[in-house]
Amino acid sequence: MNRNPLALVVVAFVIALGIYVGYHKARRPSSALASHLTQTGPAPDFALESLDGKMMHLSDLRGKAVLLNFWATWCGPCKIEMPWFVELQNQYGPQGLQIVGVAMDDASKEDIGKFAKDMGVNYPILIGKESVGDQYGGVPALPESFLIGRDGRLVDKIVGLRGKAEIEDAVKKALNTRPASNQAAAYRQDVPARR
Repeated sequence: MNRNPLALVVVAFVIALGIYVGYHKARRPSSALASHLTQTGPAPDFALESLDGKMMHLSDLRGKAVLLNFWATWCGPCKIEMPWFVELQNQYGPQGLQIVGVAMDDASKEDIGKFAKDMGVNYPILIGKESVGDQYGGVPALPESFLIGRDGRLVDKIVGLRGKAEIEDAVKKALNTRPASNQAAAYRQDVPARR
């Protein structure tokens, strides 16, 4: 079959343009979250169950810098960055960093726990809910991480797999924030009352 070389170039250009536009659109935060990030608004509080069955609230971590990582057991890039998170937790934990993983897939709690153990995870893993993902802009791609300062405000967002150095820079940025004078006011109070 004889193909027109110009037609192949046009098709390749259209595909490349689509990939370029899709990539840059995915890197932009959703409009709901964009205002949060530009205003350095408070990170939405939540209550999620940990692998050990305890409820954890984001507000439990007030005064710490938090790397909130949405991930899934089936996510290849998540498997690449998890060992980096283990190293970052070891290195910066004593300075006030707390990494928190939020599993956003349909695997059982036991399967998620086994996966986390096999990966050597040394930070809390929570069982995610769509409603929490929605609070953070819908989490359209995994992995997706949010850096939260000691004052409870969003300081950075990382969509997809990035280099360890870029993640570490974002961690340092979160660690360099000061705790809010009124810690409780830094978090939204729209989660159910604690039991």
